[in-house]
Amino acid sequence: MRQKNWRLVIFGFVLIIAAVGFYFFMLTLAPQSTDPVALARMVGQVSGVVIGVSTVLIIVGLIGKKA
Repeated sequence: MRQKNWRLVIFGFVLIIAAVGFYFFMLTLAPQSTDPVALARMVGQVSGVVIGVSTVLIIVGLIGKKA
């Protein structure tokens, strides 16, 4: 039987919430930037990478390790 690693799962969800919060916070600052399109593109890429890493953490945490 495999034992789930709840620390990884919880941290993955926290990272998803932080990435979404970062995305919306930075979009409020984008109109004040000198190049708002580039800023929005970069923020979107960073948020996407963080959400991807957190999804992998959640999957690995739910798979768990052998007891």
